[in-house]
Amino acid sequence: MNNPFTLEGKTILVTGASSGIGRGICIDCSKMGAKVHLMARNEERLNETLAQMEGEGHVIHKADLCSTDDINALVDELPVIDGVVLCAGIIKTMPVKNISEEAMTEIFNANIMGDIKICSRLLKKKKLNHGGSVVFISSVSTFNVKVGNSLYSATKGAVNSFAKAMALEVSKQEMRVNCIQPGFVPSSILSSGAIEEDAFLKFYAERHPLGFGTPTDIANGCIYLLSDASRWVTGSIFTIDGGYTLQ
Repeated sequence: MNNPFTLEGKTILVTGASSGIGRGICIDCSKMGAKVHLMARNEERLNETLAQMEGEGHVIHKADLCSTDDINALVDELPVIDGVVLCAGIIKTMPVKNISEEAMTEIFNANIMGDIKICSRLLKKKKLNHGGSVVFISSVSTFNVKVGNSLYSATKGAVNSFAKAMALEVSKQEMRVNCIQPGFVPSSILSSGAIEEDAFLKFYAERHPLGFGTPTDIANGCIYLLSDASRWVTGSIFTIDGGYTLQ
């Protein structure tokens, strides 16, 4: 039976692959038949992700999104790929009056500048196949803002706008560029240390009509956007949040 959602025969790059949502995306893409290139800063945790994946031919890349040299070396090492999921990112919570230039540089480099550099390099080096798919992991924080998260919301808003413009530019090559805006997925938020666990669970548990999500819930959206099933989908922003932003 034909399965339009299969990733058999596709090679996918996933950034932020060492934990949380990024790890889940790698694991679930491997289950759908993809060969995955896993990128993150921590080689030990990359190997932990790799150990949970199915199939063969997966490759880990220890690299820092905040380093232009690392990004250039990563893309140069890659074969021609069929898709990329840009999942790496950090959260910094602080009031606007306390924002420093150092904080701005760190979060913008990690959450948007590195993604832009990877996309530019992939296109320049012709490392993304005709008909390839780019998936940015954004956030519901682009419109569901919280006090203290202005920098994070700003970077994810930039991700959405950049993705839409890129979608237009690469459409002649039948490449697709889309965003997924996850709600709160405890495994990723809590592991980042951005918020204390008990407070998180208490505050948000009743605010998700469908309950908390898992990395697989986000990975399933990525699989759709990476597969041929989404061949007519580009410049879209998908919210996957268990109904959180309905309230």
